[in-house]
Amino acid sequence: MSLFSFLNKSGARQPKVDLKERYYFQATAGPGSMSKVWRATERGTERRFAIKILDKQKTARLEERYQAYNKPSEAEITLQLDHPNIVKAYEAGFTLEGEPYLIMELIDGVSLSYLVDLQNSRMKKQALSFMIQLGQGLAYLHEQGFLHHDLCPRNIMVTDDNRVKLIDFGLAVPNTPDFQKPGNRTGTAQYMAPELIKRQRIDQRIDLFAYALTCYEMVTGKLPWNAGDTYESVLKYINSPPKDIREYSPKLDEQLAETIMKGCSTNPDDRFQSANEMVEQLVQVYRRLKARKRSQS
Repeated sequence: MSLFSFLNKSGARQPKVDLKERYYFQATAGPGSMSKVWRATERGTERRFAIKILDKQKTARLEERYQAYNKPSEAEITLQLDHPNIVKAYEAGFTLEGEPYLIMELIDGVSLSYLVDLQNSRMKKQALSFMIQLGQGLAYLHEQGFLHHDLCPRNIMVTDDNRVKLIDFGLAVPNTPDFQKPGNRTGTAQYMAPELIKRQRIDQRIDLFAYALTCYEMVTGKLPWNAGDTYESVLKYINSPPKDIREYSPKLDEQLAETIMKGCSTNPDDRFQSANEMVEQLVQVYRRLKARKRSQS
């Protein structure tokens, strides 16, 4: 179901909304490939929100690709998600210019990609917690029957109090046979699973691959392949094994290293088959390291 049909499924088309009459627009919270996100304050209540305004031409082109499969829109998917590690959406509609919009919680924090690049003490201290939180949000998304299809540090926010929030469901699709068919090669190239790059059948394991690569980056600041940002350059590298994370971080906990490397397997059958399986291993590491720290204090 397209965004346009979702917003109109009650029959009459919803009226266009003058967002500037309802909100003070203060600054962009971040550009996307298909949208702009604004920080805004609601007039009268002074409540703060993020307002995502989608490019209507790009959105229409994306939805046209899935027209035969009745794809749910980003709005329909995001509005039904309710998890502490996933951005919360409250409302969807059209602007006066006919652009689709989403009203969402405003996340005070930074992109995980910023912390990955920085590799500061906060990243090193919180990395395992971030991994677990991200995995819990991903497991919930999969339990609701969806694939994110573009999981990467750029689409993950970290709040000022270290809460991880998975964002941007513009490429999300149902994890059903129609959407598992070969050919839908969309996402961020460096984080695409080999089966996706090769246009093979896909399932939730493409997200698990991207999740593992993101965990790898949290520890090392690097990816396990020296790939470029195009499908063709990535394809040259994914036929070789990923560089062992211990080459970059020789003191890394052994169970943590093995968990991340299993998730980076090029063969989907060799990866974890669910996010919960990988999170369970990470939680074991977290509890063991915490118990060791208590015993040493």
